[in-house]
Amino acid sequence: MTMPSKRLVMPPPNEKQELAFKEDHRYVAYGGARGGGKSWFVRWKATLLALYFAGIKILITRKTYRELLNNHIAPLLGMLNGVAKYNKSDKCFTFPNGSTIWFGYCANDGDLGQYQGAEYDVWFADEAGQFQEHWLTTIDACVRGANKFPKRTYYTLNPGGPSHGYFKRLFIDRRFTEDEHPEDYAFIQALVTDNLALMESQPEYMRSLEKLPPKIREAWLHGGWDVYEGQFFEDFFDRPEHYADRQYTHVIDPFEIPDSWKIYRSFDWGYNKPFSCGWWAVDYDGVVYRILELYGCNKTPNEGVKWTPPQVFAEIHRIETEHRWLAGKKIIGIADPAIWDAETGESIAEVAAKHQVFFTPGDNKRIPGWMQIHYRLAFDDNGFPMMYIFSNCKAFIRTIPLLQYDEHKPEDLDTDGEDHVADEVRYFCMSRPIKPRAAAAPDTYNETPMAMFLDIPKEDIKAVSRRPRMEIIDG
Repeated sequence: MTMPSKRLVMPPPNEKQELAFKEDHRYVAYGGARGGGKSWFVRWKATLLALYFAGIKILITRKTYRELLNNHIAPLLGMLNGVAKYNKSDKCFTFPNGSTIWFGYCANDGDLGQYQGAEYDVWFADEAGQFQEHWLTTIDACVRGANKFPKRTYYTLNPGGPSHGYFKRLFIDRRFTEDEHPEDYAFIQALVTDNLALMESQPEYMRSLEKLPPKIREAWLHGGWDVYEGQFFEDFFDRPEHYADRQYTHVIDPFEIPDSWKIYRSFDWGYNKPFSCGWWAVDYDGVVYRILELYGCNKTPNEGVKWTPPQVFAEIHRIETEHRWLAGKKIIGIADPAIWDAETGESIAEVAAKHQVFFTPGDNKRIPGWMQIHYRLAFDDNGFPMMYIFSNCKAFIRTIPLLQYDEHKPEDLDTDGEDHVADEVRYFCMSRPIKPRAAAAPDTYNETPMAMFLDIPKEDIKAVSRRPRMEIIDG
């Protein structure tokens, strides 16, 4: 092969970087915390591939061009001087053997156009958590080609960002769809403590991470994926190990609904974006259970199936007349007041009524509605919430953890997210508002006779599983 005029000497990688260099899975996620040496890995792995394999095309992306320039292009201009030639207009390094490293960015849907028709052998998605899920899947479709080089996608990432839930599902929880193959995915956890070079040159960086607020510290220092800064519903928990006992989880195994429980239907209209319909059962203590849902989304997240109103309500009517949990029941419907808008002709609510699907206008107040969801998600002292989600309600389970706070309205949800399920849940909760639970009483167990005289550890005392009756306001 054609050799460059300059000899490159790579500093020795740390243990986690060496594992990442050797990975040969189709999809490799590397990182999971700040300071793990992710950008260094991207630059050197891309360079080594380009040097050793002639004629391959490599893509490195960040969210913005400035990030690309600061984190990759500028360092590589010095590192590859005399090794590869850089074309500024094309944003591309060309190596003597014909291999190329291209640079791309994606800050919005419009930026996806630059990847149309492109083909790459390897893609490095640096800080991939900052991309939307459909940006990731769209660009990954470009990792293809007729040559025999094995295709690879490398994600470097931290907890948080718009695609947090997507990466957590794939690499942390390892829950795969029928189109995904578990053997294709590998995750290498890299913490700041793995980056020995950084710890030596900048020991104060570790101390700066330790001073962060608890949620950010858990994500950035320890690589925690359960809660991250900016997550709107950080109080929602999906814990499969508790599906059966229903404690400290909101997602549970489905069960047969007693005939005497009230049934509700909540609805948020969408055409280009998904529509969302949820069915709820309410028990004698006012606890609500999301038992079924119909979510109008195609395989691309936040993209609607584009059903017309007659199609939507015909399907809802079919479900309500055929499903054993709903057939023959009186169903109380609540929907976004906007479906009664008839300025352009027949309203969506009128179309629904023609299909025997009836609604009353929901209370559309945003902040009070979000608070009602938070009140219901709160656990009592025994770990029981006032809202449960059946495990078959996949749209709720997927979209609710992804939603983030609005940067400009700190108490509100960012409407750029996939918020359609959240909206119809809000309408439903506002139809049955509850008061927040009282703060938990101080822990005085160490002052009790059992602790002082009998030396019985608190964890050996089984709490009585008792749910306080909740007060329904105006309901």
